[in-house]
Amino acid sequence: MNNSRKIAVSAFALMIGLTSITAQTKKGAGEVAVKMADRIIAETPYTFTDKETKEEFKSVKKMKHNPNVKVTSKYNDWHYTNGVLHLAMMELAEQTGDKKYEQYVKKNMDFVFNEGNMDFFKEQYDKAKEKEGWMGVRKHSWHMIFRNKRLDDNGPMGASLIELQMKHPNDKYMGYIHTTAEHLNEAEPRLADGTIARIWPHENTIWADDAFMAISFLCRMGKLTGEDRYYTDAANQVLNYTKYLWCPEKQIYYHCYHTDNNEHGVAHWSRANGWVFMATADLLTVMPQNHPLRQAVIDNFKMQAAGVARYQGKNGLWHQVLDKVDSYEEVTGTAMFTFGIARGVRMGWLHKDFIYVAEQGYKGIQKMLSDSGDVKGICVGTGIMPSLVYYYNRPTQENDPMGEGPVMRCLVELTYAKKYTEIRAEEQYDKIVAQ
Repeated sequence: MNNSRKIAVSAFALMIGLTSITAQTKKGAGEVAVKMADRIIAETPYTFTDKETKEEFKSVKKMKHNPNVKVTSKYNDWHYTNGVLHLAMMELAEQTGDKKYEQYVKKNMDFVFNEGNMDFFKEQYDKAKEKEGWMGVRKHSWHMIFRNKRLDDNGPMGASLIELQMKHPNDKYMGYIHTTAEHLNEAEPRLADGTIARIWPHENTIWADDAFMAISFLCRMGKLTGEDRYYTDAANQVLNYTKYLWCPEKQIYYHCYHTDNNEHGVAHWSRANGWVFMATADLLTVMPQNHPLRQAVIDNFKMQAAGVARYQGKNGLWHQVLDKVDSYEEVTGTAMFTFGIARGVRMGWLHKDFIYVAEQGYKGIQKMLSDSGDVKGICVGTGIMPSLVYYYNRPTQENDPMGEGPVMRCLVELTYAKKYTEIRAEEQYDKIVAQ
C-alpha cells in the first residue's frame, strides 16, 4: 500500500472513530437510562440457589430449613443499594410513562412480601442468630429485613417501599413501613440534639452516609402521612450533619466525626458527600413550601453545590477523595453530584449556570458506561478507617446497584435539564448608559 493510500485509510479510520465518539457523547441520557434499566430487568431471575448442590428453586415457600439456600441475584436481595435502584426505576417509569419499570419494583417487593418466601429466611435468620449471634446472620439472604438494627437495614429500602405503597397500597408494605418508622423514631442511636449517629467505629460516630439512609425515608414518610415532624427531623439531620461534618476551609464534608474524641475522619470521601447532597435534594423536592426550616435547607443545599462544583475534575468526573486529584475518578459520587445539581437547577434552588457543571458531569459519566448499559468505576462499599490509604485502595466494580441506582437517578433527572446558555457580552452592551 502506498503512502497516500495509507494516509487516506488512517484518516477514514480516524473519522469513523471520531464519529462514534461524537455519537456516544450526543446520546440522550434517557436512552442510556432505559438501556441500563432493561439490562437489569433482564438479569433479575427471581430464583433461589442451593450454594452446595447448585440446585435452583423458583420458590422456598414451605421448604424445609436449609442454611445453604440463598437468593440467586443481588438484585433480589434486601439491601440499601437496591432501595436506591428502586427509587431510580420508579422515577424512570414516571419520566417515560412506561409502567414496566414500576412493575419491576413491585415484582421485587412481592417476591419478598407476598409470595410466601419470607418465612423460610426468617427461620434461617432465627437459627443463625441463636447459634452464631449477629455475625452469623450476615451469611443469609434478607437478614437485613429481620435484623432491623441500623439504617442500612431499612432506610432506602423502606423509602422505595413508601413510593410503591403510594401507588399500590398493600398491608404488608405498610406493616414494614411502620416498623421502619418506629425504629427511626425510637431505636436509632442519636446524640442529645437528635443527630443520628452510629455506635461504631467509635461510640457515637456521625457518618455522612447516614444522611441519605435516614432522610430518604423520613422525607417520604412526611409525604405519605402529611406529618410535619418527619420533614422537621429530616431538615434537622441536614443542618446538624453540616454542623458536625462540614469543613469550612475546603467547603465539603468529612466522611465522619467521632464525638468521643472530637475528631473528624481523614477523608473527604466523594460518595459520602454525594449521599448528603442527594438526600438534601430529595428532602427539598417534597418539603412543604411553608415549612419553617425550608429556607435554611435551601441555603445549605446551595452551599453544598458551590462546594462540590469546585472539585470537579477535568474529565467531568469527581475523584474518589474529592480533594486528592491522584485518587481515581469515581462514578457514584459523580452521579450523585450531577443528579443534585440538575435537580437544583430544575427546581430553582440553584442558579441556572450550574447546569453547565451537570453537563460536564454527564460527559464524564458517559466514559463509565457501555452502549449496552453497563456501568464501571463503582467504588465498593466503604466503611471508615483512620488512613487515606484505605480510600485510595478501595477496589471498583461493574454493574452493581451501589452505582447503578445513583447513575440511573442522575440520567433520569438529566432528561428534564435545559442546556446551558451563556449571556453574551455584546447582548448586554446596550444596557450601559454613558454618564
